[in-house]
Amino acid sequence: MGQMDLGCYNPSTFYETPHLDALAKRSMRFTQGYAACCVCSPTRGSIMTGKYPPRFGITDFIGGTRPGKLLPAPNADHLPLAEVTIAERLRDAGYATFFAGKWHLGNGQFSPNAQGFGPGLVGKNQFYYPPGDAPPNPRDDPKTTDRIANDAVAFIAEHKNKPFFAYLPFLAVHVPIGARHDLVEKYQRKKAAAPADSWGHDRNSKVRLVQNDAIYAAMIEQLDTAVGRVLTALEKNGLAERTIVVFMSDNGGLSTAEGHPTSNQPLRCGKGWPYEGGIREPWIIHAPRVAKPGSVCDTPVISTDFYPTLLDLAGLPPFPEQHRDGVSLVPLLKGNTLPPRPLFWHYPHYGNQGGAPCDAIRDGDWKLIEWFEDGKLELFNLKNDLSEQHNVAADHSDRVQELHKRLADWRESVGAVMPTPNPNWDPATPKAKAKAKR
Repeated sequence: MGQMDLGCYNPSTFYETPHLDALAKRSMRFTQGYAACCVCSPTRGSIMTGKYPPRFGITDFIGGTRPGKLLPAPNADHLPLAEVTIAERLRDAGYATFFAGKWHLGNGQFSPNAQGFGPGLVGKNQFYYPPGDAPPNPRDDPKTTDRIANDAVAFIAEHKNKPFFAYLPFLAVHVPIGARHDLVEKYQRKKAAAPADSWGHDRNSKVRLVQNDAIYAAMIEQLDTAVGRVLTALEKNGLAERTIVVFMSDNGGLSTAEGHPTSNQPLRCGKGWPYEGGIREPWIIHAPRVAKPGSVCDTPVISTDFYPTLLDLAGLPPFPEQHRDGVSLVPLLKGNTLPPRPLFWHYPHYGNQGGAPCDAIRDGDWKLIEWFEDGKLELFNLKNDLSEQHNVAADHSDRVQELHKRLADWRESVGAVMPTPNPNWDPATPKAKAKAKR
C-alpha cells in the first residue's frame, strides 16, 4: 500500500479509507515514515527484529532470485531462530500473542509458531492463521481480509483482561488483486468520473500515474473496513484507551509491472524501487495519553524503530543487543525531538517491478542512491524535490563523496552482501537474464 492511497495523506485519492483516516485523527501521523526495504520480507523482518535486513540475511522477498547483468546477493529463506522477535520479547513479559495473515519469513520450523506466536497456527506457503477456521469464500474474501479481522476480534474479546500483542499482516493489497464483487461494482461506477489512464516511464519500466483501478479500490475498502472492525472491538471491550495501535505498509504501492494497480504520485515509482514511492509509507501510531490526537510528525523514521518503541510504551526495558538499528519514538510521540541520524537501504537484487540492485542513504534532506550495475550515483534534496526528478550529484560533489562513504561504511558494519558479475550475461540477448544461473 502506498502513502498516497490513504485519504489522510492524499485528499485527492481515488480510494476510500474512512476508518484509517479516523484513526489518523486520533493518533500521530508520520509524513516521513519508511520501510526498511522496498519489498516485503526484509521489511517484515526489520519489524520483528529491530534490525536492518542485511543483519539477518533477508534482503529480498523470500523466493526472489532474478538475475540480470549482475547475480543477486544470496537471500535467506527464513528468519534465523536466533533472532529474538518483538513477539517473543512481549510473550516473555506476560503478553498473549496473536498472528493471522502473511508471515513470509519462513515455513515449517521457521513459521510464526517458532517466533513468539501461536502455538498451533496452521498454514503453508508463508500464510498462517489460528486453527479451526472455515476456508473463506474466494468470491467474498479472496485476500482473507475478513478472516483476519474475524480472528482478531475474537482474540481481543477473549483477552480483554490481560495484556496482548496482536500482529495483523493483511494480505491485501498485494497482487493478485481481488475483493468482494459488490465493492468492485461500486468502484467501477466511480471510475466513470475518474481520470483516464496515464503512464510514464522510469529506467525502462512503465509507471502508472493515476489512481482509477476499481478492483484495487475495492480491496482497499475491504481492508479499511476490517481495520475499522478491529478498532471497534477495542472500543466495545473497553480497551481503546489502553491499547497502542500501529498501522503501516511493508513497501510502497505497486505502480510498475506485475499489474501496476496504483499510483504513488507525486512520489516517484513504487514497490521494488529505492525512490520515495517504494519506501515511504503510511505510518500511524495511536498511543493513548502519550501522542496528541491529530498530531503530525515530519521526522524521518523507519520500521526498525517499532521494536524499541513498543517496549518503551509498554514500560519494558530496552533490549539493545537485539533492536540494534531502531530507536524509541516515544520522544516524538510526546512532541519532542530525536537526535538527527541517517537512514539506510540495501537491495542487492533485481525486483519483479523493474528495479535493479542498489543502496540508498538519507541524511537530513539529502538522499543518495547508488546503482550497482554501473556505479551511478544520484543525489536528491527531498525538501526541494520530493518527486526526485533532479539529480544534483554533479553540483554537490563534496556531499556525494561524504554520503557515499557513509553508505559504504554502513554496508561493512551490517555485513551487507553485494551482487556479483553474471558470467552468462549477454546484453544482446535479454533472455540471458532468465537463463543465467549462479
